[in-house]
Amino acid sequence: MFESAELGHKIDKATYDAEVPKLREALLDAQFELAQKAKFPVIILIGGVDGSGRGDTVNLLNEWMDPRHVQTHGMGDPSDEELDRPMMWRFWRELPPKGKIGLFLGSWYTWPILNRVHGVTKVAELEQSMERARRLEKMLTDEGALIIKFWLHLSKEKQEARLTLLEENPKTRWRVTKRDWEHFRLYDKFRTVHENVIRHTNTAEAPWIIVEGAEARYRSLTVGKVILEAMRKRLQEEKVVKRHNEPHAIPLLPSIDKLHILNSLDLTQTIEKKTFEDKLEKYQGKLALLTRHPRFKNITVIVVFEGNDAAGKGGAIRRITSAVEARHYQVVPIAAPTEEERAQPYLWRFWRQIPRKGRLTIFDRSWYGRVLVERVEGFCSQADWMRAYHEINDFEAQLARHNIVVVKFWLTISKDEQLRRFEERVSRH
Repeated sequence: MFESAELGHKIDKATYDAEVPKLREALLDAQFELAQKAKFPVIILIGGVDGSGRGDTVNLLNEWMDPRHVQTHGMGDPSDEELDRPMMWRFWRELPPKGKIGLFLGSWYTWPILNRVHGVTKVAELEQSMERARRLEKMLTDEGALIIKFWLHLSKEKQEARLTLLEENPKTRWRVTKRDWEHFRLYDKFRTVHENVIRHTNTAEAPWIIVEGAEARYRSLTVGKVILEAMRKRLQEEKVVKRHNEPHAIPLLPSIDKLHILNSLDLTQTIEKKTFEDKLEKYQGKLALLTRHPRFKNITVIVVFEGNDAAGKGGAIRRITSAVEARHYQVVPIAAPTEEERAQPYLWRFWRQIPRKGRLTIFDRSWYGRVLVERVEGFCSQADWMRAYHEINDFEAQLARHNIVVVKFWLTISKDEQLRRFEERVSRH
């Protein structure tokens, strides 16, 4: 797989000096058009072996393009705050909005690769990570993002020569760490895992571009030209949104719709006021004790309320919050998306609200809006809400995999009862 990136590609200085000004001007023009139209974001991943020029490439791209429209993220070791959430959280909150470029040095591939090479995980876990990466990239491209993935490669001999050269020069010695040499000794294992990852995540929506990293001029021009070509091609496409609105899926589990679950509910059930008050006090007390328990600091809880308007979501939420200390919970009311939220994939505003351990977050309406109000009111296309079922399931699976407690409530009332409550509200005002 990497043979083509070990051929010793080079570009002479005169050719490089002649091409760079034209390339930079063209990149700035494409970047300006991207920002003006603000129809889609560009996500650029820079991966590769140690010593292949990943950092230099990121720095050069920032030099060649307008940094006001480039968001650069060096995704190093996750912080304590990031470890409290699912792995993808740290990437979701850094996604660029439409019209911007997100440049990632390190990505959702980095830690699965490192964990597999060091024997922390097994092959099956690596494959699960790759499947999550494919689903994420499919979702991002379905939402309109342009993803460009680079893998900068060096042969084992050239990696050793590169690290040795840097270490022997007093001015660049600081760039070579003990970790770099440890990774070099594991080169063969890294190469095997790298080939596996690239082979299984090289998709039509987000293909890998393998670039030989030994010669800086060749590497720089190749990366710059690929980015320019991809941006130009996408900017020149007509009616980009229409392409994403074409149906390309079938409704998930259509047989369930025939069960008419809501119609089977007994909406006449009642409870006496005195019994209600006694039980409410009892269970509020239990909830208060649970959130004060020493082990609660190791638990994350997400509560979701959905259902008909006037079904009592607000009242139910108030009865929860009145039993919990304010420092332990947050209520997130979901209304129409803001301009900032519309510039991102629809799940972005929910990912960013995932709480840390020791916290309870209550969503007053949620990510199900895509398959409810947005579908009914026509705010999204058929293709959008049809694929949302799979994306929602994937989102919740990642929460559960991180041992987050997810509790979902659907509150429903009859059409007549809803009308009665609406009229009552009007009369009170």
